[in-house]
Amino acid sequence: MKKLINDPSKVVDEAVAGIAAAHPELRVIEDPPYVIARRDAPRPGRVALVSGGGSGHEPLHGGFVGHGMLDAAVPGPVFTSPTPDPILAATKAVDGGAGVLHIVKNYTGDVLNFETAAELALAEGIEVESVVVDDDVAVKDSLYTAGRRGVAGTLLVEKIAGAAAERGDSLAEVAAIARRVNAQVRSMGMALTPCTVPHAGEPSFDLAEDEIEIGIGIHGEPGRERIAMEPADGIVDRLLAPIVEDLPFASGDRVLLFVNGMGSTPLVELYVVFRRAAEVLAAQGIEVARTLVGSYVTSLDMQGCSITLLRLDDALVELWDAPVQTPALRWGR
Repeated sequence: MKKLINDPSKVVDEAVAGIAAAHPELRVIEDPPYVIARRDAPRPGRVALVSGGGSGHEPLHGGFVGHGMLDAAVPGPVFTSPTPDPILAATKAVDGGAGVLHIVKNYTGDVLNFETAAELALAEGIEVESVVVDDDVAVKDSLYTAGRRGVAGTLLVEKIAGAAAERGDSLAEVAAIARRVNAQVRSMGMALTPCTVPHAGEPSFDLAEDEIEIGIGIHGEPGRERIAMEPADGIVDRLLAPIVEDLPFASGDRVLLFVNGMGSTPLVELYVVFRRAAEVLAAQGIEVARTLVGSYVTSLDMQGCSITLLRLDDALVELWDAPVQTPALRWGR
């Protein structure tokens, strides 16, 4: 294993310290387990957004703390949910009196721990709404979930709900928008290689040199099938077809097309994937109205990608286009 780390047990600690040093607009509650928060939080009279989960998916979630997205993120150990205590600390730290929205990926530990934190916050007089993201069409249940997994669509929920909170929407309105995005977003991923968790020191699963896994989860959970390696266009077709069929997306739809790298995929390859996906959608009469390409919801050093489609309307386009200023996503300000 070759990694730019010191002590495997301190990877998250040192990464969080690095985030704080690199981004003075953020603050870190300095008592492990950590909370990464906007320096200007709490914002009186504004709904606050809190998300989090196991580390190893960077820039999700800490990289999306800032204007137009999250007010706080709670990083757990690598691929392990944070406990309720730091989630509660984050909720209290950013509550400006208008309530707090928890955005939770659908993994059993995340769901249970955020539920517990929300109950504790409510007992302290903080109004909390929770939205569980479950955009992965690959499998219905996995080792980590009941129902579908929450994957790259989480970023789109955070961005659009964050824009709604920024303009002053109520907690009920922001939660409704987040649920609407979740209802209209679908994703599926694949792996060329496994990932290596630092404290394990070896790949989390085995893939032969000529194999790929279709439908992989962001923790390395099994997907739909293992197949022989094939050209990029064939892989894109395998990912895109079940995504389009699931909602379903149809001719005349406008969509946001998001091609996400899993951590070690060169950008040149992600654009090869995007080219094919856009070509297939155009042939089906589906308009790609907004785009995002890059490694935003990763799985450590995994090589691979995911494709996400969000059905758009004018209201969602307006919120997507709204200014955002975070370490990992920024435009319009």
